Amino acid sequence: MGQFTRREFLKSSAGAAAALSLPAWSWARVPGANGDIRVAVVGFHGRGKSHIQAFRQMPGVRVVALCDVDRKVLSQQVEEFKKRNEAVEAYADVRQLLDNKDIDAISIATPNHWHALMAIWACQAGKDVYVEKPVSHNVWEGRKIVEAARKYGRIVQAGTQCRSNPGMRQAMEYIHSGQLGKIKLVRGLCYKRRASIGKVEGDQPIPEELNYDLWTGPAPLTPLRRKRLHYDWHWVWPTGNGDLGNQGIHQMDLCRWALQAEELSPRVMSIGGRFGYEDDGETPNTLIIFHDYDVAPLIFEVRGLPAHKETGPASSAPAKSSSKRTGAKKGASSKPASAPSASKKKGQKKAASEEGAQEEGEEAEDTRMDSYRGARIGVVVDCEHGSLVLRSYTGGVVYDNEGKEVAQFKEAANHHANFIAAVRSRKASDLNADILGGHLSSALCHTGNISYRVGAPASPQAIREAIQGEPQARETFGRFQEHLAANGVDLSKTKAALGVWLKVNSKAERFVGAPAAATALLRRDYRKPFVVPEKV
Repeated sequence: MGQFTRREFLKSSAGAAAALSLPAWSWARVPGANGDIRVAVVGFHGRGKSHIQAFRQMPGVRVVALCDVDRKVLSQQVEEFKKRNEAVEAYADVRQLLDNKDIDAISIATPNHWHALMAIWACQAGKDVYVEKPVSHNVWEGRKIVEAARKYGRIVQAGTQCRSNPGMRQAMEYIHSGQLGKIKLVRGLCYKRRASIGKVEGDQPIPEELNYDLWTGPAPLTPLRRKRLHYDWHWVWPTGNGDLGNQGIHQMDLCRWALQAEELSPRVMSIGGRFGYEDDGETPNTLIIFHDYDVAPLIFEVRGLPAHKETGPASSAPAKSSSKRTGAKKGASSKPASAPSASKKKGQKKAASEEGAQEEGEEAEDTRMDSYRGARIGVVVDCEHGSLVLRSYTGGVVYDNEGKEVAQFKEAANHHANFIAAVRSRKASDLNADILGGHLSSALCHTGNISYRVGAPASPQAIREAIQGEPQARETFGRFQEHLAANGVDLSKTKAALGVWLKVNSKAERFVGAPAAATALLRRDYRKPFVVPEKV
């Protein structure tokens, strides 16, 4: 495990000083003798709270340990367990938690830069893993999680919960059945309001209750230079991946699912910038990513500014249908378009609400945001004979080329329950979102970001010339320019970054003939002892 094992580190004086001591918050847990799955949740200042809730509600599952580097966050959650008279152990350092042999699985909802190392350590410690999206902070370490899962025979589920929804699965089956003909274009959408995070003049104080060394982990230990430490790590490169790797990973995964692409795209390019304000954020708030798959292009759009406009080709805009029926219209294949049962299983309503749960720090959906053919956060799959429009986490609607509704799919399920079922069966094939798929979808976000990061400011004319041979990309850039103009951004004065066209060896997951700066961003320099090992 890099330079130290977890146990060796904790025995060292430096490790002992770094680990927070919480004896007042811990008490003995009665060992289970009835086959219960014993789960630990790591990180719950945001999304992790829903992990705790999901696992607590499952029969035969117990949340027996909690881990967070923020004493305040940790103590508050432990107190909730005390109020319910539920025993739980508390940790500040995940390495101490992983040394507990009474824990069967861990659920990771930390900032992105910790996901891979924590998952690898857990596999090495004999634990199964549920890891939030994106599963990695860079391409290389994502592949290392896959290697660790296979080497140690662990069940590792990615937090791309759409994979567990019957409605979504039925929609994909419909597309893959060929009833709409060949796929022509897959478009992912992340139109989500993101206000400025503000700008500070100097180093900010670290919250007294937080162990900043442990919070930083594999990333460089640098002064805090933003107002809000917790949620706004998404918008700086050492810890986050922007909205492409935050919200957009869900839709990127759906795009890849639609294309049935089991490798990285052979070519990628991005255009974008951080427009509309100047702040301490580094990641783009407006971005186009073009993944040049052989079967069909995958175009992804990120928009964080609010000006509202309905866009999309009028000829294929969804029209209102008089049919309210769920499932396929008469004459469509019954198997892929089979209607979900009208009766919902117990707990399904709650599961649906969890799918779209807001993280602390996120803004509510802004109705002023742009939409593309009715979707703000979604996917549009254009085929020869119609389109599939996914506007939610639970399913979508199929339209023919005249805009008439052909089929509708909508039903939710519990992704955490699927993970537990696979933990019991010991079959990775039972997972709806095995770590390999999570790695590939995360890596598509990473390569798109890399193209942007090694790009350079360019005029609108230069950008159009760079995508001259890609009509869909040119159409997307035209709407990109209109959107920014509606938000008061003139691209002839405030230039967008024109990313580098990057050729990808999809099997080896590395660039071919790319600038050295792009290749360097496929992985990172790790801060000892928080090092992702070359050999897991």
